[in-house]
Amino acid sequence: MSYVDGIAPVKIAVLGAGSWGTTFAKILGDAAAGTDRKIVVWGRRQEVVDQINIHHRNPRYLSTTELPANIGASTDAVEVLRDAELVVLAVPAQTLREQLRGWAGHLAKDVVVVSLMKGLELGTDQRMSQVIEEELGLTPDRVVVISGPNLAMEIARQEPTASVVACADENTAKWVASVSTPPYFRPYTVDDVVGVEIGGIVKNVIALCVGICEGQMVGDNTKASVITRGLAETTRLALALGGKAETMAGLAGLGDLVATCSSSLSRNHTAGRMLGEGLTLDEVNNRMTQTAEGIKSGRAVSDLAAKMGVDMPITNAVVGVLEGKLTVDELGPLLLARQLKSEGD
Repeated sequence: MSYVDGIAPVKIAVLGAGSWGTTFAKILGDAAAGTDRKIVVWGRRQEVVDQINIHHRNPRYLSTTELPANIGASTDAVEVLRDAELVVLAVPAQTLREQLRGWAGHLAKDVVVVSLMKGLELGTDQRMSQVIEEELGLTPDRVVVISGPNLAMEIARQEPTASVVACADENTAKWVASVSTPPYFRPYTVDDVVGVEIGGIVKNVIALCVGICEGQMVGDNTKASVITRGLAETTRLALALGGKAETMAGLAGLGDLVATCSSSLSRNHTAGRMLGEGLTLDEVNNRMTQTAEGIKSGRAVSDLAAKMGVDMPITNAVVGVLEGKLTVDELGPLLLARQLKSEGD
């Protein structure tokens, strides 16, 4: 396999032409400047594909950001996957399994697959790397997860950003990092796939809660409290699943949590704010142009925590709001009424 020998891929496929998929394609394209490497994006909408191919832009998601000339696009997933040595997945988490079943027979034999997705699958409570391994029959050394404080619009503007490339195999992680390093994007490598994924998943639910607080016009004390206690329950779940505490203190844990909870560019923060302002969940979904994964994955996170015996009060309260069992006005008093205990418990 080429990553063992340190040979860069000739073709990289990016499946998903939303804001993060397109932005990561730009990262790959800029990192490949001066080489013969090609980056090909799969998109569902012909108009998006045409904009990328003809005008080197994706105005639907990235406004006026110019994309490198070495990026092409197609609505034909089979063509996009043909001969790709590295495949990047950036599709909604709850559609991944079904889409992989359609793509599985078209991947190269020694392909490495990268997940940019931050969600748990409803019904199975599986992380995206687990779904990929199961559906594609891949070993862990060929599945990579990238996560961190990575708001797509800021990276598309080439604002300096760091991220984490996680894989069970160090050589694979380094290989993916080496082709994902333009001047404005700095990837670090780790082997804690579980911790990186859990950090990226749960922060979406916590960001919904922080957004609800903002929609209710509460102050920074409240939001800081939710972020801090949200990190505590994220860490508890990650450790229970075999993740590492140091991952939670790093870019894929605290870094991603702070960015997602604090920024108006965050879809989950925005969705939470609208809920806090009094909109119904249906109204929020109708207004969102892209998936807020916290809404989709909240129940799966709560179920997984219960299965593992992990206490996650903020997550459970947010799920209660999403499922209509709690109002946003009841969320704060419920959390504050919990039994007193040591912060370290």
